[in-house]
Amino acid sequence: MAETKRLRVGIIGCGAGVFHLEGYAEEPRAQVVALAGLDTDRCQDLAKRFEIPRVYGDYRELLEQDDIDAVSVVVPNNLHLPVTLAALEAGKHVIVEKPLARNADEGERMVRAAEAHGKVLAVAFQRRHRHDVQIVRRIVANGELGDIYYAKAFWMRRSGIPDLGSWFTSKEAAGGGPLIDLGVHVLDMALHMTGNPTVTAVSAVTYAQLGPQGKGNWPGGRRRSANAGARYEVEDLAVALLRMENGATLHLEASWAVYTGMTDEFGVQLFGSKGGARIHSKDYAQVGTLELYGDVGDTAIDGRPRLQQRLGHGGIVRDFVDAILNGTPVTPSGAEGLDRVRLIDAIYQSAELGREIGIEQEAVVG
Repeated sequence: MAETKRLRVGIIGCGAGVFHLEGYAEEPRAQVVALAGLDTDRCQDLAKRFEIPRVYGDYRELLEQDDIDAVSVVVPNNLHLPVTLAALEAGKHVIVEKPLARNADEGERMVRAAEAHGKVLAVAFQRRHRHDVQIVRRIVANGELGDIYYAKAFWMRRSGIPDLGSWFTSKEAAGGGPLIDLGVHVLDMALHMTGNPTVTAVSAVTYAQLGPQGKGNWPGGRRRSANAGARYEVEDLAVALLRMENGATLHLEASWAVYTGMTDEFGVQLFGSKGGARIHSKDYAQVGTLELYGDVGDTAIDGRPRLQQRLGHGGIVRDFVDAILNGTPVTPSGAEGLDRVRLIDAIYQSAELGREIGIEQEAVVG
């Protein structure tokens, strides 16, 4: 029997790139052979930890290597487009860290380029591989909750601006604040679990109350900036109502900093005609996070499934490798990432205009 080809992978970005490295470590059909990043000390540390033989200070040097089949792009949002286009042009398959791009125009260019070069383009919505998300997606698909007519999705932080004055708080570099950083995750979770219903209208509002005061940064030194008067150009709270073609609605909240009892918490709740489900993860918990609601006769029943810890990037990498080696349709695909960015664009536009806007969405499968 012929030995299965082992993909050779490069990681561009040595910050959040560590999560991609952990994902590849779970996949025996792929081997990370190179890292690239401007912070060469951090890259060298990761190279030692994961036994990676090559480190480049310039990602273009990595892309010039003929022995690299695929790359993970884990850089600030404004670099997703140029780095991904360069990787596709160099003949590499690509996983992009979420969001796919700062806006739909950039995302469309990336998707078209992948199609033109015949390469796989995936986006790292790794929370799809949480056990609670997979359970809810399955029972919704089986009709066990009936028609989902209302949903709530949230990611709320009491004090969690990633870094005041960094690229995260630059509109030009990031494209937005917690909506495009955190909200896109729970938006994807909600739509993925409910079968990707078509969104037809959005009404939204955004606020910037704490960040401009220099408040709301990560506590305890995590990514802490010493500059209390640092630049803050994005929202610190976004709220939206999304209307679906099937009559359902989704309420979305995303915040980096707000006065609340929550710490760093996200989740999705679904309300169906036959039952309901609620995922609530506090401080990234993966177990004890899911409740299911239903009836037995005239008696209400609440259940809490026994969940397993699952490393989300491992699932993303597995599906990415399957797509490259076996031709399996990749999910989350670049097209799905583009759909989410289109919705983020619409939410920001509605907030800027101060009214509900209608949107045209292409059908998404995934």
